[in-house]
Amino acid sequence: MIWLPTLTDDPHGIIDDGGTSALRILVKQIVNAMMLVLILAMAVSFSIKDWIASGVVAAVVAINIIVGFFQEYAAEKTMESLRSLSSPTASVIRHGTTKVVPTAEIVPGDVIELRVGDTIPADLRLFECMNFEADEALLTGESLPVSKDANIIFKEADQAGVGDRINMAYSSSVVTKGRAKGYVIGTGMTTEIGRIAQSLQGRKSRVRKPVAKESGHIPWHAYIRAGGGTVKDHVFKFLGLNVGTPLQRKLSKLALFLFAIAVIFAIVVLGANKFSNNSDVIIYAVATGLSMIPASLVVVLTITMSMGTKRMVKRNVIVRQMNALESLGGITNICSDKTGTITQGKMVVKRAWIPASGTYTVENISEPFNPTSSQVTFASISPAASESMEHPPKPIPFNISEHSSRHPVQSFLHAASLCNLATVHQNEEGEWIVRGDPTEIGIQVFVSRFDYSREHLMTQSNNTGSTWSQVAEFPFDSDVKRMSVIFRKKDEKQHSEVAFLKGAVERVLEACILMKTEEGDVEFTEERREKVLENMEALAAEGLRVLAIASRPWKEIVDDWRDYPRANVEKDMVLLGLIGLYDPPRPESLPSIKKCHRAGITVHMLTGDHKATAQAIAQQVGILPKALYKISPALLRAVIMTATEFDRLSDEEVDELPILPLVIARCAPQTKVRMVNALHRRKCFVAMTGDGVNDSPSLKQADVGIAMGTGSDVAKSAADIVLTDDNFASILNAIEEGRRMFDNIKKFVLHVLAENIAQACTLLIGLAFKDSSGLSVFPLAPVEILWIILITSGLPDMGLGMLDATPDVMTRPPHDRKRGVFTNEVLLDMVVYGLWMSALCLSSFVLVLYGFGGGNLGKGCNSTFSEECRTVYRARATTFTCLTWFALFLAWEMIDLRRSFFRMKPNSTKYFTQWAYDIYNARFLFWAVIVGFVTIFPIIYIPTLSDKVFGHTWISWEWGVVFVEAFLFFLGAEAWKFAKRVYYRHHLKDEMVHDPEEDLEMGAFSRYTTMAMATIGLNEKHLARIPQQTE
Repeated sequence: MIWLPTLTDDPHGIIDDGGTSALRILVKQIVNAMMLVLILAMAVSFSIKDWIASGVVAAVVAINIIVGFFQEYAAEKTMESLRSLSSPTASVIRHGTTKVVPTAEIVPGDVIELRVGDTIPADLRLFECMNFEADEALLTGESLPVSKDANIIFKEADQAGVGDRINMAYSSSVVTKGRAKGYVIGTGMTTEIGRIAQSLQGRKSRVRKPVAKESGHIPWHAYIRAGGGTVKDHVFKFLGLNVGTPLQRKLSKLALFLFAIAVIFAIVVLGANKFSNNSDVIIYAVATGLSMIPASLVVVLTITMSMGTKRMVKRNVIVRQMNALESLGGITNICSDKTGTITQGKMVVKRAWIPASGTYTVENISEPFNPTSSQVTFASISPAASESMEHPPKPIPFNISEHSSRHPVQSFLHAASLCNLATVHQNEEGEWIVRGDPTEIGIQVFVSRFDYSREHLMTQSNNTGSTWSQVAEFPFDSDVKRMSVIFRKKDEKQHSEVAFLKGAVERVLEACILMKTEEGDVEFTEERREKVLENMEALAAEGLRVLAIASRPWKEIVDDWRDYPRANVEKDMVLLGLIGLYDPPRPESLPSIKKCHRAGITVHMLTGDHKATAQAIAQQVGILPKALYKISPALLRAVIMTATEFDRLSDEEVDELPILPLVIARCAPQTKVRMVNALHRRKCFVAMTGDGVNDSPSLKQADVGIAMGTGSDVAKSAADIVLTDDNFASILNAIEEGRRMFDNIKKFVLHVLAENIAQACTLLIGLAFKDSSGLSVFPLAPVEILWIILITSGLPDMGLGMLDATPDVMTRPPHDRKRGVFTNEVLLDMVVYGLWMSALCLSSFVLVLYGFGGGNLGKGCNSTFSEECRTVYRARATTFTCLTWFALFLAWEMIDLRRSFFRMKPNSTKYFTQWAYDIYNARFLFWAVIVGFVTIFPIIYIPTLSDKVFGHTWISWEWGVVFVEAFLFFLGAEAWKFAKRVYYRHHLKDEMVHDPEEDLEMGAFSRYTTMAMATIGLNEKHLARIPQQTE
C-alpha cells in the first residue's frame, strides 16, 4: 500500500508578473519618445495660442494612443496564448489511457509518467521508479542529480527535509535518468517551488548597486558609476535602445537619429525666417520637424510581428523568442535530425537476421501498428549472402509457431521484446494502441507477430510456461547508444536472471564475446565480426536502421542497483542477431529540401543511424545527389562522414575541408555543437533541430534553435521556435514566413521614410516662397502634414505588414543580416521615391500658384483665409491632394519592390487586369487606400474644416493637375523599377537560382562535382587525412 499525503487543489501556475497589463500598455503608449515629440508639438501649439493646430495635434495624439493601445494589447494577448501553446506538457494516465496534456491541466490525483528530459510538472509521490534520477538544483541547490526510491516511506517524526525525500519528485525539476510514475499531490503555488516563488514576490530592483572591492569597501566613485548606469538604463529604456528585438532597437536608433534631423530642420526654418517669433513661423518649424518623425513605425512593426506569429501557428510553428522572427529569413544552413523530422517517425521492422536460423522479412505493410496485418516470410540465407547472389532464393511463408519454438529464435524474441519499454495492445473496439518510442514500438509490433509481446511475457497466462519480471534497467543513452535490462525468469522448476542488450550495432558488438549460431554459442572472432558487419551493411544499404540484439545469463546478486555501473552489465554478451527497421521519408521532405536549395539554403542531416542508412535516406529526400559517382571519392569522404571521423579532426582540419559534411551518421550531441561552430566559422547562419536533453547545447549554440513538439521540455526551453508536427516542411514554412515578414517590414519602412523625405524636402524648399512681409508660405499646412503622417499613411503601412509573400520569396538567397532592412536598394529607393514625390508636389504648387494664379502669395496666408490668399489656399489643397495620392499609390507600388505594379504576377494570362486582382487580394491594404481616397473629399470640401483647420480651400480645375501628377508619379515609379530590373538582370545574374522548376539534381549539387574536379589535386592529401571508420 502506498501512502499519499492529503491532496490539495490550487491554481496551477506559479505567480508571475500578472500577464498582460492594460495599464502598463497604456502608459507605454503615452510615455515613449515618439509620442512625447507629438505632445511637445501640441504644447508649443497651445503656447502660441494656435488653438486649431493644437486641437488637431491633441486629437491625433489621442487617436494614436487609442489605436496603439488596442493593437499592442491584442499583440500581447497573442504572445501570451503562444507562450501557453509552447508551455511544458506532461504524460498523464487517465482512465487507463496515456494522454499528453499541458501542465496547467494537471490536477491532484493524476498519475504522471516521467522519462529522461521531462520537466516535472507538479509535486509527485512516486510509486514506481527505474534508475530514476532528477536534477533538483533549482529547488535544493544540490549540484548532482538525486536518485529516487519509490519504496521508501518516511514517518512524520522523521522530519525529512525536501532534499531528503527521495520518494518524491518536485515540480520544475528535470529528469536526468531513468523513468518513473507518481501521483500528483500539489500543483501551482502548493508545490515546494511555488512556496519559494510566493516568498520571493516583489519587483526586481531597477537601480544598479555599487560594486565593492575585494576587501568589501565600496569607494565613492562606485556610487557615481552605479547612479550613472541606472540613469542610462532608464533613458535607454525610455528611448527603446535596450529593449525589444534587434530590429526594434535598430528602428529606435533610427527614430532618435531622425529626431535630431528634425531639430536641425526646425532650426533651418527659423533661421530662414530670421528667427522671427511669429506664431506662423514657429508652427512651420514644428511642422517641418514633425515631417521627419516616423510616428507609426514602431507600432506597425509590433503589429506585423504579432500577426506573423499568428500565421506561423497556423503553419505548425510556435515562436518562443521574438528575435527568431527576424533571424529566420537569414538562415543559410539547416542541420536537421532524420527520425520523425525528415522521416515519418513510424518505424516498422522490415528484416531480422538471426544467424542461428535465417532472415525474416515483413512484407505488404499496410498498418504499421497492427501485428496481424502483414505477411512474414523466411529465407535460410543471410542478407549479405542474398545480396551477393545473382538469383537469390525468394523468401517463403513459414509456420510461425514452429519457428518461435526454436531456441535461437526464442532467445532473440525474448531479448527484443523485454529490452524494450513500448507497449502494443488491442482495445475493446479492435483498434491497436501503441505507446513508447517509435523504434521500440516497431520492434514490439514485430515480436507481437510471434506472440512474444512484452505484456504477454510478463503475465502468468502466456504460453511459454515462464513469467518474466524486471529487476533493473539501464536506459538508452545517446552517448553509449545502447540500452540494457535485467529480467528474472520464473517457471515451475527454477528462477533465473538474464541480461538483455539492444543498441547500435558497433556498440553492441563491443560488448559481445560470443555469437549464437547453428552450432551453438561460439567465440565471436574477428572473422565472424566482419560477417556481421557485412550483413549490417547489406541491411543499411536498403535504407534500414539496424540494431543489434544480445543477451547473457546473469549470476551476480546486487542489493542496490542505483549506483551499480552499467559497464558491468554490458559486457560478455552473446550476439543473437540484427534487426532492420524502416522509417519511410515524409512525402513532403523531398519537395521541401528542393525548395531549400532554390532558396540558397544548404541542408545537413545529423542522425544517429548507420552511415549506409543515412546515405540511402539522404539520397531519397534530395540532401545528397543520386549520382554520387560524379563526386570524387576523396571529396565524397567529406560529404558523408560519421561522428567519429568528424570528431577526430581538429578545428583547423575541419576548416580546411572543401565543404562541411552534408550527412553525419552516428551523430552524438557534442558533434552537433562542433558542426554549428564549424558553420559559424564559415560565416553561415545556422538553424539546428533537436528534441532530447542532450540537444540543448547545440540548440543554444545555433542562431535559431528548433525544438520538436514531441521533444523534451528542456529542449523546448532552449529553442527559439517549436514545431508542433515535428515536420521538416514546417521549418521551411517558418523560413518562408520569416522572409515574408522581413520583406514586409522593409516595404513599410521604405514607405514611411520615403514619405518623410518627400514632406521634408517639400517644406524646406518651400522656404523660398515668401509673402510680402518676408515670411515663408506653407506649401503644406501643419495639420495636413500630421494627417498624412498619422492617418493617411498609418493604415496602408499596417496593410503592407500583412501582405502575402511575393512569388520569388523562396527563390532568392538569404538576406544579409548585417545590413538588415536598410539595404543599398532600400536606401536608394527611399531617396528616389522621396525626391520624385517632392518634385511633383512642388511642381503642382508652382503650377497652380504661378502658372494659373499669377504668383500672388498674399500676406498672412499661413493662418488666415482671404480673397488675397485664395490662390495660395487652392495651391496648398492641390499639393496636399497630390501628396496624399502619392502616399497611397506608393503603398501599392511597394507590394513588389522590383516588378511592375501592372505585372506583379509574371505568369498570369490576365495581361491588362492582373493589377486589379493583385491590389484587391491585399484586402487590408486595398481598403486602407480606399479610405485614404474617400477622406480627401470631406477634408477639401467641408467649409470651416477645409479653410480653418487644414488651411486650404476647395478646388475644381486643379483636379486636372492632380491627375497629371498622379500619371507622372506612376510613370516615374515604373521607370525606376524598370531600370532596377535591367540592372539586376545584367549585374546580379547569380542572385536567383536558374530554372527553379527543374529537378535540382544538377542545380543543387553541380558545385560539388565542379569542386571535385578542382580539389582532386589540391585537397587529395588533406582529404586523405579523414580517418576511415569501419562500421
